[in-house]
Amino acid sequence: MTARGVFYVHSAPPALSPHVEWAAAGVLGVPVSLEWADQAAAPGTLRAELHWEGKPGTAAGITSALRNWKLLRFEATEDPTPGCDGVRYSFTPSLGVFTGVIGASGDIMVPEDRLRSVMANAAVGKTTLEHELDRLLGTPWDNELEPFRRAGDGAPVRWLHAAV
Repeated sequence: MTARGVFYVHSAPPALSPHVEWAAAGVLGVPVSLEWADQAAAPGTLRAELHWEGKPGTAAGITSALRNWKLLRFEATEDPTPGCDGVRYSFTPSLGVFTGVIGASGDIMVPEDRLRSVMANAAVGKTTLEHELDRLLGTPWDNELEPFRRAGDGAPVRWLHAAV
C-alpha cells in the first residue's frame, strides 16, 4: 500500500539543509534533494517543500527523525489510506511536536479519551477547557507556523517517490 503526503520545512538554517535532506532520505529510502528558497518570515533561514509517496507511517518517520532538531520549523502530512487515518505533524522549537488525526474533510479529529481527560482536568481546576481544546486542535502550533506558511505561497513543488 502506498501513502502520499507533504513535508514542509518552514524554516531551517542554511547549514542544516543538507542534514534535513539526509534525514528525509533515510526515511524515504531514496536520495532527497530539496529546492531551498529564502524564508521571508525569518530572514537568514531557508524553506523547502517535498511531496512524497511511500509506506504508511512515512510522515511519522520524518517527524521522528527531525523532532530533536531545535532550529527547525516543519510539518509532515500523510493522506489517509485504507485502514489508516490521515495525520499532520507540526513542529516548532518552542512547542515541540503536535500530532493531529485528519478526517476526510480536513478537520482535526480528537479521540474520545483525550476529550474526556481534558474535561476531567478542567473540572478539577488543573487547566481551562478553552486552553486544552486549543492544544488538542493544534492552535498554538498553527499560530506560530502561519506566518511561515504564508511566506511559502508560490514556492516550487516537487514529487518524490520512495523506494518500495
